[in-house]
Amino acid sequence: MSWEPQLPPAELAESRLITAILDGTYPVNSNLPAERELAGLLGVTRPTLREVLQRLACDGWVAIQHGRSTRVRDYCCEGNIAVLGAMARHQAQMPPDFVPNLLQVRTLLAPAYTRQAVERAAPAVSEMTEALAALPDEVTAYAAADWNLHRQLTILSGNPVFTLILNGFGELYHDMGLRYFVSPEARQHSRGFYIGLLEAARRADPEAAEAHTRQIMLQSQEIWQKII
Repeated sequence: MSWEPQLPPAELAESRLITAILDGTYPVNSNLPAERELAGLLGVTRPTLREVLQRLACDGWVAIQHGRSTRVRDYCCEGNIAVLGAMARHQAQMPPDFVPNLLQVRTLLAPAYTRQAVERAAPAVSEMTEALAALPDEVTAYAAADWNLHRQLTILSGNPVFTLILNGFGELYHDMGLRYFVSPEARQHSRGFYIGLLEAARRADPEAAEAHTRQIMLQSQEIWQKII
């Protein structure tokens, strides 16, 4: 018999508290319950709760006010990149505009890291995209291949910040891909992306790769709107 791994108490409490913040149980600018009460609600000891609150404070979820109640911060304005990853992991509580906003950011970032990847490593980009010609016309195959392509492009760009940002919502990216690539139009559209990128990489033309990627990303937003 296989069992689901149990999260350590601190990680479980952190996840529960982030869920409660995202679903509005503890809205932005509200105060959390007193330490003893909150520890009981989360099922952890008070020292564990203090550890969790310190981590959430560092990421921008809460503000610890000595002698006063801990306040929920405006995490979208005051949080750091860890907040992005946490929101991506809590899909059930995700704000309705989160995915469209994420796609908009990808439209801004993808042309940049694709250009840099072709500038620095055109042969490697050619090899990757050429292999995609044999990609099976299957949803799971496209979801996995598209994630891998974009991740490798961020690595080849030479800027690890691109990779860290992408890794921050890897699970969400995969889940979105499984929804997106159900559409035959989406799969055909991505095939066009891979073909165009291959041509640009073979010519070692970063400007063409950037322009092609930007156009494809904008069009993919339109396809996503049809799907949802």
